[in-house]
Amino acid sequence: MPELPASVRIALWVTATWQDGGSLEEAVQSALPDVDAVGPGISALDLWRELGERTVLVALPSSGDPSSLPRCGTDAMDAALEAEECVVAPGLGAMLVPSWSTFGAPGATGADAGTRLDWTAYDCDPVPTHRVEALDPRETVRVLTGRVLEVTDQLDALGGQPFDAASARDALPRPGRWALPDAVSPQALRAITFAAAIGNAATAGLDGPQDALVGTTLQHRLDLLRDLRRLAERALVEATNAGAAALAQRRTSR
Repeated sequence: MPELPASVRIALWVTATWQDGGSLEEAVQSALPDVDAVGPGISALDLWRELGERTVLVALPSSGDPSSLPRCGTDAMDAALEAEECVVAPGLGAMLVPSWSTFGAPGATGADAGTRLDWTAYDCDPVPTHRVEALDPRETVRVLTGRVLEVTDQLDALGGQPFDAASARDALPRPGRWALPDAVSPQALRAITFAAAIGNAATAGLDGPQDALVGTTLQHRLDLLRDLRRLAERALVEATNAGAAALAQRRTSR
């Protein structure tokens, strides 16, 4: 089953750990249990905390939709677009962009190869507080649900099988697999889970076997699935950032 993006997990676990007075090491261990090594660049989060940051946000940009990124330089944008994810310090105006690699003996694969996640810091514009405070996970779910119903009707009209059944089932959330902080609000958790499941299901449709015999039908189907995945990624960003903002608010309201 696909995992949530690393930046989504880091944003929520680090924000929650800051609230509870825990360490960055504890947050990283909770957020990235599937990663064998995390590079020293992650320590920038401690600096953010020392400088007064209380919330870590997420962006999930793609070449077709960089809109979740704050304004930033060309180097930062290129790196974030390549990674298709990053975390953001909204008050300071800073970003951390992840990059994956593997390590181990030459030719090692599978269980014999380790995964490493490095993080590179970049500057960006601060994110206006009102923009984050306006996010509503319930509205996010409502909008995405409406689009899912529309796309389902359009895919049914095209005929055929847009999803590989096994891959689509594997995209659905299973209890305990997408472990997030207990303090994340139920509304945000529901929106995060729903958005991630829809995005993963759309990816399964894009990457799986294609049974359309007519080229125009296939292209239309792929366009619908790409649009659905893009909307699901936007919803995941909104839900994650709403959840992180609520976590930070619990701290400042004590």
